[in-house]
Amino acid sequence: MNFAIELQDIDKRFGAVHANDHVNLQVETGSIHGIVGENGAGKSTLMSILYGFYQADSGSIKIFGNEYQFTDSHEAIAAGIGMVHQHFMLVDNFTVLENVILGAEGGQLLAEGLQAARQSLKELEEKYGLEVNLDATVDSLSVGLQQRVEILKALYKGAKILILDEPTGVLTPQETDELFKIFAALKAQGVTIILITHKLREIMAVTDTVSVMRRGAMVAHLETLMTSESQLAEHMVGRKVLFNVNKEQVEAGDVLLSVKHLNWTDSQGVPRLKRINFDIRAGEVLGVAGVSGNGQSELLEVLSGITPIQEGSIQIKGQTFSAKKQANPAKMRTMGMAHVPEDRHKQGMVMQFRAAETAILGYHTDSELSNGPWLKPALGKERCAELMQAFDVRPDDVELKSANFSGGNQQKLILAREMEHDPEVLLIGQPTRGVDVGAIEFIHQKILAMRAAGKAVLLVSVELEEILSLSDRIMVLCDGEITGQMEAAKADERTLGMLMANAQQAYDPLQSIASGEGQS
Repeated sequence: MNFAIELQDIDKRFGAVHANDHVNLQVETGSIHGIVGENGAGKSTLMSILYGFYQADSGSIKIFGNEYQFTDSHEAIAAGIGMVHQHFMLVDNFTVLENVILGAEGGQLLAEGLQAARQSLKELEEKYGLEVNLDATVDSLSVGLQQRVEILKALYKGAKILILDEPTGVLTPQETDELFKIFAALKAQGVTIILITHKLREIMAVTDTVSVMRRGAMVAHLETLMTSESQLAEHMVGRKVLFNVNKEQVEAGDVLLSVKHLNWTDSQGVPRLKRINFDIRAGEVLGVAGVSGNGQSELLEVLSGITPIQEGSIQIKGQTFSAKKQANPAKMRTMGMAHVPEDRHKQGMVMQFRAAETAILGYHTDSELSNGPWLKPALGKERCAELMQAFDVRPDDVELKSANFSGGNQQKLILAREMEHDPEVLLIGQPTRGVDVGAIEFIHQKILAMRAAGKAVLLVSVELEEILSLSDRIMVLCDGEITGQMEAAKADERTLGMLMANAQQAYDPLQSIASGEGQS
């Protein structure tokens, strides 16, 4: 058998953490190979070693039969390896062509390099079905087209092996379909693809083989046709995982959050929120669907008080906030609102803070945790230990820096802090972004427990399966506008995907009246 990748006994430690424990992996040339595992299972470390970001403590790497010891990513690229990261590495105000040749301009004259690159890229576009306007600036492209640019960059540099990290996390269902067609074209031309994803349905749909990692070790190598989502999940977490969300019937109560005629324009004069109207009732989850960058972040920031209101109003617990009466995060917390931000690193925690400090961030002025300006450290540690136990945060070390937890455990610590404060209204952005299947199950149960307790939940997620399974009603945002509202029971991924692209309108006049649209 002809292998593109052969990793033998790859071992890597970071202090006391055994990130990769004598890992073996073989990937056949021209195949699509999935790698799955819990947060902290060692997937990213293994791929970083393959791509030259890290060096293994021991073990060997063979690429197309030749042994390598990569000391940086340039050597891995030269060996034919390309990587498309979850967060794209593009310069927004450069053209597609300029982004692709950045660092590999070719020739002493830039014009000569650009001309040669243009011809090479045209050939790659035709060969792999990766058409994109080479003269368009990156910031004018959809997320799906930006991803094509990243793939083109790798192929232009000679990649015969492509590593893709969570490639569909920011795509509509239609864009995901297009990406999978590109995978098929790449495979047909002999390109080897490694797909790292938490979406087991995608693993089942597009891969030939799949490997499962758990606690730094490789625990299974499987042919995709011979396994199932449930078997993969059980390999990942070491127990059976419930995929079906048991959403009990809950009768919605009074309106707890009401938003009327909300408009918001950024510093560049670009409208980010346009005529936003909706209500959320007690015992209800309102899901907000949309491709990232279509107003969801701005909506959460205005509602939570991070960003001032420009036009319109927000009503919570009988109090109305507007441009004349502004809110702020501290005030909103006293009104019974909690906020789990989309970007946990920028808004949810201070990376250099210890876990005990992150666990009380935003609530540190509460009387039980402070005495005037002075914190009560022992009580903060006690609170953190309780939250860690309730939300299974690993490791349960209150002194560990926030930066040293895996992404999934950082997320659980933030969720614990906000949910366990017993808010009346919970704003939650991308609750399971970068979270493994076992933790997803746990987080979903916590959200539904809040719903059952009569709380109002605004759920923002790019995961349509998550929106459909948790929501009572769904609101779709595209370019800052509500393009549709509907009951979750009447929605499906295809309809939501069309609304996310504003390809059709779903207008429910009764819902529009209920949410205040068209009223003075």
